[in-house]
This record gives sequence, C-alpha cells and structure tokens, in this order.
Amino acid sequence: MTRPVACGSGPWPGHWQQRADVVVIGTGVAGLVAALAAHRHGQKVMVLSKTDQLWGTTATYFAQGGIAVVLPEALREDGDSIEAHVSDTLAAGAGLCDPEAVRSIVADGHRAVSELVGAGARFDESAAGRWSLTREGGHSRRRIIHAGGDATGAEVQRALNGAASVLDIRHNHTAIELLCDDEAVTGVLVLSDDGPGVVHAPSVILATGGLGHLYSATTNPAGSTSDGVALAIWAGVPVADLEFVQFHPTMLFDRNAGGRRPLITEAVRGEGAVLVDSRGDSVTEGVHPLGDLAPRDVVAGAIHARLEETGDECVYLDARGIGNFTARFPTVTAACRAAGIDPTVEPIPVVPGAHYSCGGVITDVHGRTEMAGLFAAGEVACTGMHGANRLASNSLLEGLVVGGRAGKAAAAHALAAGPVTAQRPEPAPRRALRRADLQRAMSRYASVMRDGTGLGVLAKELDCAPHRILRSRTDFEDAALTTTAGAVAAAASARTESRGCHHRRDYPTTDPALARSLVAAVACC
Repeated sequence: MTRPVACGSGPWPGHWQQRADVVVIGTGVAGLVAALAAHRHGQKVMVLSKTDQLWGTTATYFAQGGIAVVLPEALREDGDSIEAHVSDTLAAGAGLCDPEAVRSIVADGHRAVSELVGAGARFDESAAGRWSLTREGGHSRRRIIHAGGDATGAEVQRALNGAASVLDIRHNHTAIELLCDDEAVTGVLVLSDDGPGVVHAPSVILATGGLGHLYSATTNPAGSTSDGVALAIWAGVPVADLEFVQFHPTMLFDRNAGGRRPLITEAVRGEGAVLVDSRGDSVTEGVHPLGDLAPRDVVAGAIHARLEETGDECVYLDARGIGNFTARFPTVTAACRAAGIDPTVEPIPVVPGAHYSCGGVITDVHGRTEMAGLFAAGEVACTGMHGANRLASNSLLEGLVVGGRAGKAAAAHALAAGPVTAQRPEPAPRRALRRADLQRAMSRYASVMRDGTGLGVLAKELDCAPHRILRSRTDFEDAALTTTAGAVAAAASARTESRGCHHRRDYPTTDPALARSLVAAVACC
C-alpha cells in the first residue's frame, strides 16, 4: 500500500503524495544497478515497478547468451583486447556508434561485472577461478561470459533482486507522466492500487527497457511497451535512432503462439550450430564472411530474404553436432521441448523476432539527458554504444556500466538540487490504439523490411488513433506504444537507406550522407 504524506491539499488535491531523492522506473539490470548506486550514495531511493513481482518480468531475466566483457590482460584468451571489442562494436554499429562512448563503456566492463559478482552473481567457469568464454555473432574473439549455460539473465536478475532487498520497491506502480518545471524534473505522476498519485523528486531515472511489444512476435516480456521513450517524448526530451529495431535472427517458431516467444541464443551458433532452409541449404553462405556468426542484422536479413524466396514459414537451426547440448543449453532445450521439439535429434525451427531497440532517449555515458534531473539507462537509452545495430551481449554490459553511473549521477544531482515540489499540469489525453491492432500494423509495415509506401500507410493509421485519458496500466501502455510507433515510423521514413538493422526495400543501399543519428520529430500526443 502507498501511504500518502499529504492528500486533499496543496498542488495535488485528491492524490496521494510521496517524496524521494531519486525515483527509478524499472527493475531490470539497469534499474536495479542504478537504484543500488544511488542508495549507496546516501539518497532516498524509490523504485517503481509496473508488476507485482521482480522475478520473471524483465527482459534481463530472459537474456540467455551472456555479457560481453574483456578480461584483465592476465586472464584474456584468443588475443582479446579493449580495442578489439571496440572495433567489433563499431563494425556492428554500421557507422553510427560514438567511438568514445563505446570505448568508455567497454573499458569499464570488467569493473562493473566484478561489482555484480560482489552482489552475488556467479558465472560458469572453465577451471577454478576462470570464467568460461564463448563467442557470438559479430565478435572476433571469445569474450562472452555466461551463467547456467544459457541462463545468464536469470542469474543477473537473481543476484540483483537479492541485493535490492535494501531498496524501497513499489509494485503495481505505473509511471504515466514525467513532471517538470521549465528547467528540470520535479517528479513523476503514478497510477497505483491506491489510485493516482505523485512522487516529488529532483532526480528520475528511466530504466524501462525496450519496445518489443510494438510487434506481434517478440522475445520481450509483456511489460516491454516503450514506456520510457514515450514518457520522454511527452516531456519534450529528445530521442534518436528509433528506426533501428533489432530482430533476433533465431526466435523459436511456433505458428500457434503469439506475444513473447523464446529466443535461441546466439551462443548456439557460436558453438557450431548452422542455419539451413527446408532443403538443407545454408542460409548465410555467400552473404557475409562470418557466415552464421555475422552481425544480427545480416543474419536476420538473410533469413527474411530466404523465406520470401521459398515461401516457407521458417528456417532451421541445426544444432545436432553440438556435444552435450542439453547441459550446455538447458534453457533452450526446455523451450524447444515445451514446443514438442528435441534439439538433439532434429533441427530447431526459427524466425527473426523483435528483440532490441538500438535507439532511445538521448544520453551521455553517465545516463544524463538534455533535461536536468532526468537520466536514462539500459535499453531505453541511446548512449551511442549501439549505433545502427547492437553487437550481441553488449546490452547487459551497457546496463551494468551506465546503470551504475546514472545512479551515482542522479544521487549527486539530487543532493545539489535539494527537495522539489511538482506542480500539477492539465490532464493530457494521449493517442492510443489497441495493442493488438497496433502490433498488426507495425508487423506488416515496419518489421525486418520496410518501404516508403507501407510506412506511409502506417503513419496514417497511427494518426487516426483516438485520444484516451490514461486511467489504467493498459491505457498507458497502449498510449506509449502508439506514441513510440509514430516515432519509429517517422524515423524509418526519414532514413532513406538501408543501414544496420534498418532495411528499406525501396532504398537497398547505404547512403554515406545519412551516417548520422536522426532525432525523432513527432508530436508529443
């Protein structure tokens, strides 16, 4: 229960009110790392979660592959280095990464992972005291640490949930609007089981995750509804690179299932599995020098092209040559068997699925946005790390590094700013399509392949969305998805080229003049 500190008086009559120094919206890796960092720096931290539990509700929990991290020099394998990891990241980002941001985050990776180990995380070892390393698409070296074979995200979430026992976590609290004066954040408008209320706070950290539920089929959990991007847009805070939605090449195909579907981790290909079509022909041969371990946009594009060519519903990942598959990939094995597939004796049917947003709320490498007191970290943020296409297993890395930095920076800002009082704005109805209708439109017109005609149709459908007062979590999520879909459509229309994970049928080549981020220009309602 939320216990109001003042009701029926002041600037928020009829609303419960609370105060905090730092409000964190989200409970995945970036959110909890940020909250713990702010707490360690002596600030009163409140964490808002849309759900009634921490376990099994975040994208972090479902992450399989691992964390890309360069080990200290004495422990490195395969000739790895910070510069090699930076180079791989820049190559995957197709000319849009910020090299200095990439270098800053990559160089801080081992420290951040070590801090996570200090919080209780345990990673698989090849020998006592030596982490087991694997390789994934786009990486030139084996540098991916993992836990439980293919359950890295679950281990990260477990460790952080344990550490978060010291935090004030408010469940079933949906942040529906950022509150600000002319210069800075002053709090958050929230829906809870006790009705609407406000948390007055000088620092707010967006750690809301991604936007996978813009699409009918995604690897993301149900709460990945682009909340932070929409909150930022409504507050007039810049977002960028939203056209770069990464589709994981190998999502488990099930023609009878919708919503979140299991992914088949890239590490399966890293250990030798091959992609073939229904005739047994390689999907990626001749497409890229790295073949099945090419960057995700290349592999997803190759699969999409092969499916258009053959008319098949899926391609296949043949992992039968991997020894001890069940022990190495228990999560994948369980997901396959739940769908009636035994990956040790038959190929796994796969298709690309909406997986990760490479863009988001524009920040620096400490999570600072253009608005004083507003920070963002994790998938919701655009730090310059990912550019036009995220390199595999760089997401947990970025969440750990930037999450911690954002928490520290938010604590410092709150200490300097002191207490604030949010003023009540006029209620703002938002355009909101029903989720299922929006997903059908996005899946048809803004999926792996796009073109100007389809994007124009999509924009018209979104423009016709009715306005809705946000009285529930469903209202808010529908509105957030609709606003973000409009931003994605606008960005995809403006980027008249194919680059990274953005593919235009009508502009199949890369335009050097567009080697820059595009800040979304959309109406805030």
